Amino acid sequence: MDWQLLGLAFVTVFVSELGDKSQLAAIAISGGSKSPRAVFLGASAALLLASFLGVIVGEGTAHFLPAKAVKIMAAVGFMIISIRLLLPKSDDDSEEATP
Repeated sequence: MDWQLLGLAFVTVFVSELGDKSQLAAIAISGGSKSPRAVFLGASAALLLASFLGVIVGEGTAHFLPAKAVKIMAAVGFMIISIRLLLPKSDDDSEEATP
């Protein structure tokens, strides 16, 4: 077992999940429930499954794409998302949202 890689994966996922929408959802659900243990187990299982799928997809794409290409695509994707979040909404967007 590569303990350094395990630690890096743990720290990276832990820090990126702090304050994430999944954590806020777990807070909201557990605040209104009488069984925080069930919320914990459900949220843990969901994160475990999502991480498993990410690892499987990542391992599969490693056979077809070099790691550098995947990192570049992820960086470009995050850059596009951040630019779209920073741009003001157009009038067309607000009209579509009203019923």
